[in-house]
Amino acid sequence: MVVALVVGGVAPVLASGESYEGIEITININDANAEELDKLLIGIGPDKAANIIEYRDANGPFSSPEDLINVKGIGVSTVEKNRERIEL
Repeated sequence: MVVALVVGGVAPVLASGESYEGIEITININDANAEELDKLLIGIGPDKAANIIEYRDANGPFSSPEDLINVKGIGVSTVEKNRERIEL
């Protein structure tokens, strides 16, 4: 059974050592805060998460996952790794 965990406003809390195995993670990149972006997107650390928020604040909501390529430090590879996780 696959459970969808949709994030955008409240970060899930897992105890140390727990994993998301078997859970489909999706995150709304237009609503998520920096901590959620950092924890739930592959290859996104605190600095890139902050860059996503900064870009979103300056340019408005993302209209496609590919728009993340416009954010400093994020390339096509990162978008592809997260494509199944990204919601708008």
